Amino acid sequence: MHLLRLAWALPTLCLLVAHADPTAAPPNGASIFADLTPAELRAVRDFLRGRPELGLSARSGDTLAQNTLFLVELLPPTKRAALRHLDGGGPAPRRQARAVIFFGAQAEPNVTEFAVGPLPRPRSYRPLRFKGGRAVPFASRPMTMQEYDLLHHALAAATEPLYRLLRDTTGFWYHNCTQRCLTFSDIAPRGLAPGERRTWLILQRFVEGFFLHPVGLELLLDHRDPDPRRWAVQSVWYNGQYFSSPQELAERYERGTLAVAQLPDPAAPHLFSTYIPRGRFTTGTATDVHGAKVCEPQGRRYRLRGNQLQYSGWSLAFRLRSSAGLQLFDVRFNGERVAYELSVQEAIAFYGGDTPAAMQTKYLDAGWGMGSVTYELAPGIDCPEVSTFLDVHHLYDSEGPRRFRRALCVFELPTGVPLRRHFDSDFRGGFHFYAGLEGHALVLRTTSTVYNYDYIWDVLLYPNGVLEAKVHATGYIHATFYTPRGRRYGSRVHSHVLGNVHTHLVHYKVDLDVAGTGNSFETMDISFENVSNPWSPGARVVQPWLRRQPRRTERQAALPLGAPLPRYLLFSNPRQRNRWGHARAYRIQHRSHAGRVLPRGWKEEKGVAWGRWGRGGAGVQSPTRCPRADGVPNPPPQRYHLAVTRHRESEASSSSLYNQNNPWEPTVGFESFIRNDESIENQDLVAWVTVGFLHVPHAEDIPNTATPGNSVGFFLRPFNFFDEDPSVASRSTVIVRPQDPNFTRLEVQRWTPDDARLCMTPEPFSYNGTYWPV
Repeated sequence: MHLLRLAWALPTLCLLVAHADPTAAPPNGASIFADLTPAELRAVRDFLRGRPELGLSARSGDTLAQNTLFLVELLPPTKRAALRHLDGGGPAPRRQARAVIFFGAQAEPNVTEFAVGPLPRPRSYRPLRFKGGRAVPFASRPMTMQEYDLLHHALAAATEPLYRLLRDTTGFWYHNCTQRCLTFSDIAPRGLAPGERRTWLILQRFVEGFFLHPVGLELLLDHRDPDPRRWAVQSVWYNGQYFSSPQELAERYERGTLAVAQLPDPAAPHLFSTYIPRGRFTTGTATDVHGAKVCEPQGRRYRLRGNQLQYSGWSLAFRLRSSAGLQLFDVRFNGERVAYELSVQEAIAFYGGDTPAAMQTKYLDAGWGMGSVTYELAPGIDCPEVSTFLDVHHLYDSEGPRRFRRALCVFELPTGVPLRRHFDSDFRGGFHFYAGLEGHALVLRTTSTVYNYDYIWDVLLYPNGVLEAKVHATGYIHATFYTPRGRRYGSRVHSHVLGNVHTHLVHYKVDLDVAGTGNSFETMDISFENVSNPWSPGARVVQPWLRRQPRRTERQAALPLGAPLPRYLLFSNPRQRNRWGHARAYRIQHRSHAGRVLPRGWKEEKGVAWGRWGRGGAGVQSPTRCPRADGVPNPPPQRYHLAVTRHRESEASSSSLYNQNNPWEPTVGFESFIRNDESIENQDLVAWVTVGFLHVPHAEDIPNTATPGNSVGFFLRPFNFFDEDPSVASRSTVIVRPQDPNFTRLEVQRWTPDDARLCMTPEPFSYNGTYWPV
């Protein structure tokens, strides 16, 4: 991901406020989850650099054989310590940082994570261990700007023999370039087995939207050695042919025996990858004036204090991890905790194609620091102008904290549909009453621009106790050079461009605490019964009945993608009942059409075990399964719409920074979370939710993938948790009742001001309700 030599400064983070007044210190409960301040980030950096045994240095020179600090971010407290403080009045847990260090200057280089504290004045550190004691090999580390800079120099040298070929066929070149330059995109995973660091690089013309401008040249560069002088090009692909080296390709071109791809000028007749408007709508309706806007006629109806957000019964704490993005804690409705944590864990996109880079592309975006690429949100486009915008700070692949302006926004959204409504007809042209409740939701939003793709991450809070988590996918498609065989793997979207088929999967962690930490999980759907009709002898009735299935162990609660998903996924507290005798529960409702990304058991599939498929893949042999001690084969790994496990501090995340570059022996293997098949009855439960969609790119993805139809997520919905819909507490209700038989006088009851003309229609609210013949 190298844009010539432009420094896309990546960034652990603290929240500052760009607008309004959320600069106030958060309440003590929320503050234990607040991201590190710039001062805390610098204190951790300086403390670690001052420890001589770590041998840390600033990145410099042309070698990766250095010990460097890569990441600093908040290390959240354990759940036990947090609940002792939040619920038991105990002391606030000591603030600690998570620090990631690349030890490259050792005989056996590795990556080690440390807990550093207490903050704000750290004085000790200790290593953090992954479940199973897995070490992190040096080759598993994420890429850094230093390594990209070294890749740039290596690629410039490698393409020097190809100067004439590139100049003549594309009008652009890489070596010794100042104008009309090429750039490159890099592919992951970097190799075919653990310990490798071999990357396919796609060369592209460096114009606006360069992702859509491959030139037909891809190179495989081995850069495992910390000394870049030992790096080497291992293979070259050009226009459907493989070559052993750039020199061989150049010689074929000079001899005139090469099938070349002559590319047109990218700007003729216009640059198709740009956002500049072109064409006309045939209706002639105006688009050169402003459209509808969101406004707040009486001011904000939410409260933001530091990292604590409150709205219509909801309260929560939030943070934005540099490593993986948005994370909520202590999510409550009317003071009762619904979830201890809700967080993004991973986003993946697995591709197919005809070129070597395309067939190798299996992106795990946590490995690219998807929480650190939270660039500025544009008022009026990314978020309404009335939003509260918040800045964040990251210390990710940088010498110190970096400020990211307007990386988060908060706004109240009119949904455009009532939350509830009813027109009570008298069936004679009039009505008995009309009642409706305005539809609103509070939105907490951030984005991750992971190179070509832009993910828009939303959490929506509704006043009826419903929470929605969703993600929109937009940005540029990952495109490769078009070949005739390419149509097997996607759509031709321009003269020399193939949009490659891929599947998006997103993984969430939902640590539910429904009316307490002792929860159970059951699924519910309908079956049909054929019974005698009690009021008509001899007749039969076919009707649905509720089939409930308690899931008592972790294996029983792992619901694979290959099987139908029960429509009700219920988490309840069996010791807590609502007024009507039902166990108080919350439901997870998927909004997704997730599918498999690889056949079961294929080697890279281990790195995304949470997304495993429930059936064997046709034509691909699965690895041999080892038998258990009783001689029965272990069940094959599965891919899951949903998996439910007992809460373990050692199972804090389903992925890691390191799975991208070592999916074959992943540092975090999700299958180990459920392998011991623990009881989940009346336990502290965590739901792991997978959502996703298949994307077959098409011409309408040019210049960018649009958001409509490209969003997935899930709802948390109360199910007998309350005695009635809690939104009855909202004053945004309107009730209209006729006062005479002719409907000439109406009583309008409302609890908000009649006149919202500051930003609405100039006419006050009115209603008629009749439907007389005309």
